[in-house]
Amino acid sequence: MSTPTSVNPLTLTVALGDRSYPIHIGPGLVDDGERLASYLSGRQVMVVTNDTVAAHYLERLTSALSAADDRLRIETLVLPDGEAHKNVDGVSRIWDALLEAGFNRKATLVALGGGVIGDMVGFAAASYQRGISFIQVPTTLLSQVDSSVGGKTGVNHPLGKNMIGAFWQPRAVLIDTATLSTLPERELSAGLAEVIKYGLIHDSDFLGWLEDEMAALRDLDDVVLAKAIERSCAIKAEIVALDETEQDVRALLNLGHTFGHAIEAYMGYGTWLHGEAVGVGMLMAADLSMRQGFIEQADVTRTRRVIERAGLPVAAPREMTVEDFVSRMKLDKKNTDDRMRLVLMRALGEACVYDQTPPALLGECIEAYPRA
Repeated sequence: MSTPTSVNPLTLTVALGDRSYPIHIGPGLVDDGERLASYLSGRQVMVVTNDTVAAHYLERLTSALSAADDRLRIETLVLPDGEAHKNVDGVSRIWDALLEAGFNRKATLVALGGGVIGDMVGFAAASYQRGISFIQVPTTLLSQVDSSVGGKTGVNHPLGKNMIGAFWQPRAVLIDTATLSTLPERELSAGLAEVIKYGLIHDSDFLGWLEDEMAALRDLDDVVLAKAIERSCAIKAEIVALDETEQDVRALLNLGHTFGHAIEAYMGYGTWLHGEAVGVGMLMAADLSMRQGFIEQADVTRTRRVIERAGLPVAAPREMTVEDFVSRMKLDKKNTDDRMRLVLMRALGEACVYDQTPPALLGECIEAYPRA
């Protein structure tokens, strides 16, 4: 990926009435202090990041903010990196820092990092003094195309992923595509799982384009990456605008997540990256969709091929039994009463929420799925 020389971002909008906000996509946005400052609620700013991202981007972002407005009071908080730290203790550290700084309801939190930082900062913003502003500056592909958009915030619990949280929309999302140049290859592949998801649930043409351009995506081609991020964000923004709090169509964004979250919870958060677990989860959902009679074996094979090309695992953990999966899947937030609601595919590019899967068929799918 080349070094940015100027900032001329593409802008999308998440249309939520008076809570609508922009998604800016382009290189160099970490250094665009004036743009970032324009979304602050007041002069108190706390930038929260992790120790990996801080080494690359924290000083650049805070220096750009200071240069944009020397009246700002800018505090920083650096948290440990990794999904294992996405818990109430992590959020409590953000609350502690805000209170120790004496920040008020006009304060703004800035989430600089991946999905873990974004989710925790968003939850801290939703709950501190009953709600303050926050801005997303995502630095991983997964957070750029998924978790930074839509206002889902929260933390993990030992029994289930993202079971504690709130819907709280950011004031803006600034996606600096140049930050992907420092992203490890494994993290890039994890992000590609969520990109593939959008093609599987909503846009078969986009899925075909991803199949053709996967090598360029993994090589960090500027133009191809920007298009993938733009289309992914546009699909998510469209769905969130229709169903902000996941009462209906927004659940389609969880293709593969019910299976994937079970893997993450069983294996220990951070052992599998979220996108890796979702990749396997999408294949399990594809297999179950075939068993339900919705799609053909050729569709499952095509899904497996594109996930493999993204550099993602395609086998489930050897040690997980049917009961290990099912007991955790029963805790999924989509479930209602005693019905397990799964996101399946009626066709490639067309997903549905389905609650009529016989338990025996689900067990058969999990039992037969390849392990490694």
